[in-house]
Amino acid sequence: MPVVDWTRTNLSYQLTNNAQALRFEMTDFAAYDVHILQRPGARGSYGPEVLAKAEARFAAMSDEEKALLEKNIIAGLPGGEGSYNRDGVRAAIDAFIQLGEERFRDHLIQFLEEVIPVAEESGVNMCIHPDDPPFSLFGLPRVVSTAQDARILFQRVPSPNNGLTLCAGSFGARGDNDLVAIAREFGPQVHFVHLRNVKREADGSFYESDHLDGDNDMVGLMSALLDEQERRKREGRADWQIPMRPDHGHLLADEIGQPGVNPGYSYLGRLKGLAELRGVLVALETVRNRAL
Repeated sequence: MPVVDWTRTNLSYQLTNNAQALRFEMTDFAAYDVHILQRPGARGSYGPEVLAKAEARFAAMSDEEKALLEKNIIAGLPGGEGSYNRDGVRAAIDAFIQLGEERFRDHLIQFLEEVIPVAEESGVNMCIHPDDPPFSLFGLPRVVSTAQDARILFQRVPSPNNGLTLCAGSFGARGDNDLVAIAREFGPQVHFVHLRNVKREADGSFYESDHLDGDNDMVGLMSALLDEQERRKREGRADWQIPMRPDHGHLLADEIGQPGVNPGYSYLGRLKGLAELRGVLVALETVRNRAL
C-alpha cells in the first residue's frame, strides 16, 4: 500500500443509530485529488459522473472542510508516523507511479525472497495485509488487492511461512472479491484474520458497517475458517488455531468526541463486534458438534 494506507475521507460518518463509522467517499476523494492536490493527470482516473459530482462538491466546501478532508486522506494511520504534507504526498505519488505496478510487485517479491528463508529458519509466519482500499488511488500501483495478486505472490515465493492476513474489510471493499473462496483457496497460508464488514456503493464508495450487517458473508467466511482449522488439526499442525480479531468498530455512546479515542479503534465498538462474532463462532461450532 504505497503512500496512502487505510484511506478514508470521513472518520466520523453518522449512522442512523447515532454511531459513527469510517467512510470512503469517491466524490470527496476525487474532489481532493483533482481540485485540492491537483495531481497531474488526475482527471483521467475518474469517469465524467464522478468528476461532475467532485467539482460541485469542491465548490460547496468551506476551507475548514477542505483542510479536514486533506488531513483524513494523507495524515496516515492513527498512532503512526507515515503522514505527509501536500508537497510531500505529490512527490511520493510521482515516485511510485514512475515505479509502476510490475516493478512494485517485483520489489515486493525480492523482499520476500530475502525474508521468507529467515522466517522459515526462525519458525515465524509472515502474513501480508491486502491493499486498503483494494483499488488504485492517485493512480498508484496496487499488488495485493485480489485473489490473483495473492496467487502470484505465493507462486513466486512458495513457502508455508509466506502467508496472508485475510482482512475481510479490505478485500471485501471490492464486490468481485469472494471472501469465502479466498479463505478456502489460501486457507493453509492464512495466518491472521481481520473480521470487518463494509457496505459498498456502485461508484466505489463504502463505509464500515456493523460486523454482521454488511455486504460480506461473515458467517460463510467464519465457517470456511473453522473448516481450515479442522483440516490443520488433522494434519497435526501446531498453528492449527488461526488468530482472528474484530477489526475496527464504530464509535459509540460516551466515546464519541472523547480525546484519545482513535476512529475505528474504539473500545466499545470493537467489544460489540467481538461479542457478535463470538456468537456466530459458538453457533457454528455447536451445529458442527451436534452433527458428529
